Amino acid sequence: MSTPTLRDPVFTLTSGPVDAYPAVLRGLSRTIHYDYDPVFLAFYERVNEKAQAAMRLSTPPVILHGEPVLGLEAAAASLIARDDVVLNLASGVYGKGFGFWAKRHCAELVEIEVPYNETIDPDAVAAMLKARPDIRIVSVCHHDTPSGTINPVEAIGRIVAEHGGWLIVDAVSSFGGMDVHAEDCHADIFVTGPNKCLGGAPGLSLLGVSDRAWTKMKANPDAPRASMLSILDWEQAWRRDRPFPFTPSVAEINGLDAALDQYLAEGPEVVWARHALTARACRAGLQAMGLALWPAREEIASPTTTAVRVPDGVADADLRRAARERYGVTFSSGRGETLGKLVRIGHMGPTAQPLYAVVAISALGGALGALGHAVDIGRGVAAAMAAIDAAG
Repeated sequence: MSTPTLRDPVFTLTSGPVDAYPAVLRGLSRTIHYDYDPVFLAFYERVNEKAQAAMRLSTPPVILHGEPVLGLEAAAASLIARDDVVLNLASGVYGKGFGFWAKRHCAELVEIEVPYNETIDPDAVAAMLKARPDIRIVSVCHHDTPSGTINPVEAIGRIVAEHGGWLIVDAVSSFGGMDVHAEDCHADIFVTGPNKCLGGAPGLSLLGVSDRAWTKMKANPDAPRASMLSILDWEQAWRRDRPFPFTPSVAEINGLDAALDQYLAEGPEVVWARHALTARACRAGLQAMGLALWPAREEIASPTTTAVRVPDGVADADLRRAARERYGVTFSSGRGETLGKLVRIGHMGPTAQPLYAVVAISALGGALGALGHAVDIGRGVAAAMAAIDAAG
């Protein structure tokens, strides 16, 4: 049986990994230094300083050498102690998924779960903490990518801080694409990575860790040590005079350096604005074509991923296949509970450019037409362009 020949996509408009910036690709091709060469040790310290500036942290972040799932699982294993009660906030597949890691380490897992096209109400969090004062740790996914929705983490963080609890925030697919930072939302462990809105390559986790989180992890006898899951092992690894727990991903650090340079040089506020405009134009075009957004309300829709409902009678796999085969455009499917119900269009890093919204609308509309569900593509394009022009 022969294997069909597949062409590379022309446009990768997925929710991650995304196509990296050209500067990042050049960065990945730099010399692979020996990790204990003084040049690399100094370079690693400088990259950490750039990450601290980008993440707006008071203390150096931790770089774990594995994609952000490593950071999330490490956060659960390190911060959660066996006598802790954990409140997990589940508004989507990834938020729900964190509960499975948390449950391995805690005394009891409590959840607030809402429909996966909705977001968490901070008042519900406050009510739960009042009813259960023994809750010590709260976990929340800021942008639950399989739903394209944004949780109000700053409001939730204030409530958790007033309660005296610790907060774990999954900001993997939001940091760098919108105004979200660990200290603004009182996060004790804030997990992100370079392979989404920073336009980098997958392979690293970036963690903002509060002083009180370090204290709690050090007092937790079950927190991993001498392990791939250890956060504690990397506390001082950013310093050029301290050893690495194991060989760092040198090429990925080169790429991260380039991604951070790009982000800081362009200016975070400018980067956030083009992410938001791209998503706004995309939503306008989709709705003008008669398609429905997955989020229950547009104000909770993400500026980094647009989730659009698949029309009745259309299979999502057929829709994505038609878009790729006919137009060279790759979209993401749903995940878990949202699989088969929606298609996700990513606006992250280099694809967070408003004109890519026109590409997405045209390819999705053309694919729908090819499957017998005709939409007015011209109307969609006109609405997207009007949104772009309105921004000046």
